[in-house]
This record gives sequence, C-alpha cells and structure tokens, in this order.
Amino acid sequence: MGVRIGVLALQGDVSEHIDAFRDAVRAFGSQRSISVVQVRKPEEITGLDVLAIPGGESTTISRLIEKNRLFDPIVEFEGGIFATCAGMVVMAGIVDDPRVHPLGLMDYKVKRNAFGRQRDSFEADIAIAGLDRPFHAVFIRAPVAEHPGNGIKVLGFLPEGVVAMEQGRFMALSFHPELGRDPRLHIRFLKNCGLL
Repeated sequence: MGVRIGVLALQGDVSEHIDAFRDAVRAFGSQRSISVVQVRKPEEITGLDVLAIPGGESTTISRLIEKNRLFDPIVEFEGGIFATCAGMVVMAGIVDDPRVHPLGLMDYKVKRNAFGRQRDSFEADIAIAGLDRPFHAVFIRAPVAEHPGNGIKVLGFLPEGVVAMEQGRFMALSFHPELGRDPRLHIRFLKNCGLL
C-alpha cells in the first residue's frame, strides 16, 4: 500500500516540502510507493495519510484556510500533520495575533516573529531530542511556542522558547527543515505515523 502525503498549497514553500518528503522516503530506503500532492480544496484531504502545513505568512494562511473551507476538514483529519513555521502558528491553541484563527490541534501558545523581522532570519545548529547530532535549522521570521501542554514532547528549544515538538501524529517546528538536505525530521515524523 502506498503512502499518500498532502501539502497544503495555499501559500509558502510548497514545492520544497514535496521534494523533502520524497527525499526522506528515498533516504530511508523504503520500498513503499509514495505520492505527494498539493491540497487546496477540502475534498483533496480525503484519503491522505499525512498533511504538511508549510511556512509562509501565518495570517494569510489562516485566512486562506477559512476562505477555502479547509478549517473543519483539517481539524477533523485523522492522519498525521507536519507543521513548519507559519504552520506551527496555525496549529497552536493560542496565538498572540487576533488575525490568526488557530486550529487548536496542539495545546501551546505561540509567539509570532519571536526573533524579529525578515532581516533577523538566521541559521543555527540545534540539539533535537532523539537525534544523534545537531540539526541545521533555518529560521525565517520564526515563531516560538510557550507553555506546551500535557502530552507534548519538546524536542528542541532556544533561549527565546520552544522551536520543535511532537505529540503523537503531530510535529510542529518553528524552522524550515525542508530548506536543508537533512531528512531526519521528515523520517521521524513518517515513522511516528507508522508509514516507514
């Protein structure tokens, strides 16, 4: 049986996520067939194993989720959800910006643009729980999580706050693993979902 991965294609780095998931399955050496598709409509979620919510501009992504009638289908989705940067913002229970209507899928508060503006973007090698060596992370107008609730496993943090966490079939990252060549977090997520 093949793995079906959807990437929410409303705004942000969609093609990078598609390539990163394909590369992760290849790097793991799985013989399972994989299809990675763009998702813009509610009916395109049906039959997916996992959904990625990419980075971009969180207020825009939140508005487009509502406009495209995707809010309830995402909340009700029973597969895994891999959220990066702006995706981490919309996954939250509480967001520090009233323009964002959070999905409330994980119990944490998020602070948008925690590191400053676009010009304050940076890269850093961060320790991630369970990985044997640091992960080279790209932060672009990145958020941080605060007050993670029960059941959330904090995987990585910086002095400003939590930058990586997981909870069952969910993974939320404040950085962009799809912009590097390290597939370990994509592989870990797919393993958590029982797909590798």
